[in-house]
Amino acid sequence: MNRPRAVLAIAILGSFVAFLDSSIVTVALPAIERDLGGGVSMQQWVVDSYLITLGALILVAGSLSDLLGRIRILRLGLLGFAVASVAIALAPTAGVLIGARLFQGAAGALLVPSSLALIMSTFRGPEQAKAIGTWTGATTGAFVVGPLLGGLLTDLASWRWAFGINVLPIAITILLLGRLGPSERRRPGTRVDLIGAALAAGGLGATVFALIEQPRLGWMHPAIIVTGTLGAVALIAMLIHESRTPAPMLPLSLFRIRNFAWGNAATWMIYGALALNGFILGVYLQTGAGLSATQAGMASLPVMLLMILGSSTVGRWAGRRGPRLFMTAGPAVMAVGSVMLLAVDAEFDYWTQVLPGVIVFGAGLTLTVAPLTSAILSPVGPDRAGIASAVNNAVARIAGLVAVAMLGSIVAGLLDLTGFHRATVVTAVLLAAGAAISWAGIRNDAAVQ
Repeated sequence: MNRPRAVLAIAILGSFVAFLDSSIVTVALPAIERDLGGGVSMQQWVVDSYLITLGALILVAGSLSDLLGRIRILRLGLLGFAVASVAIALAPTAGVLIGARLFQGAAGALLVPSSLALIMSTFRGPEQAKAIGTWTGATTGAFVVGPLLGGLLTDLASWRWAFGINVLPIAITILLLGRLGPSERRRPGTRVDLIGAALAAGGLGATVFALIEQPRLGWMHPAIIVTGTLGAVALIAMLIHESRTPAPMLPLSLFRIRNFAWGNAATWMIYGALALNGFILGVYLQTGAGLSATQAGMASLPVMLLMILGSSTVGRWAGRRGPRLFMTAGPAVMAVGSVMLLAVDAEFDYWTQVLPGVIVFGAGLTLTVAPLTSAILSPVGPDRAGIASAVNNAVARIAGLVAVAMLGSIVAGLLDLTGFHRATVVTAVLLAAGAAISWAGIRNDAAVQ
């Protein structure tokens, strides 16, 4: 394998593992809860503990990559991810599992910026754009294939293997890294925004605690009031700090670019809806409809097939016609698919109640992903494409984090049929908002700025 191909394979494998783990867990949640207890709130923490550290540290990890070297940070992230995966697979209690998930998210945050930096330093011109597109498609695919793989592992072996399986692709990636050699460019004077990272992690953690525990404790409980307030203050302080520090992890100047700003606003709605939809389908189809983990994972298989068959074609269409129409129509179609899931009834039938909505949802997602990536990265220019993509990935993960944290309030603490219908309606509303934002804000003729 020549160096460019090896770099692309490493970038895809490293990032794929990080994003796969945020989706593979959804269908394993009922089995985890049966073994370790804790109810819906524990299941939310299993998902969100990973996303807290991933979302908070994914941007500052880019500076660490510049300072210490991409290959070194990538190798460190892979080793940390493997250790955390084994700890989760062996976790005797929910507390240990959640703690290991926090560490796993931190390790995962090291993988994405380093992977992007390797791509940016290896490819140039059209080949760079193509490589970034391939990388983005692969990481998006992780969200689709994750539930199916998680279901198979949970049913055929144990939910613990849904995490233990990570060791295999990590070992392959580390072997490929050894072929690249030690030479790489570093920037020793790079400043790492540790204050911004600490404020982001603390703010997200406190906010998520308030959102997850509120259904159990109530809005007026002192713990909810204190953590919710501290979380909001920390996040506001983080934004103020980012606007003043000379080396921000989140360059707010990027948001002066119209399509970047509006595209990330649409990303927040769309990926929040994706995370919520994946959670409720993965859990309810098992606990409410009585499907196995594998069957629940296979429920999303039509989405994967539609994306495989249609993403490249949609990307070409969006390249000729511009992203605005696709970014509007795609989420709108996904919203229709979500509303169709209201057909799910106590007398459950997958073929008539779930499959039609899933197909429509998948068609909308296929229309959305490639144009969304293009709209956000194209006006930024190649010099800032890496940080722009990292910011967009952070927005997507944090949106999913908040959406899942709010699930308890949406379903009143119980994901029964009524709760499933409520969450489905909220998903549709988020997607409709994403469509409206895209139509109002995205421009087809945005120039590189």
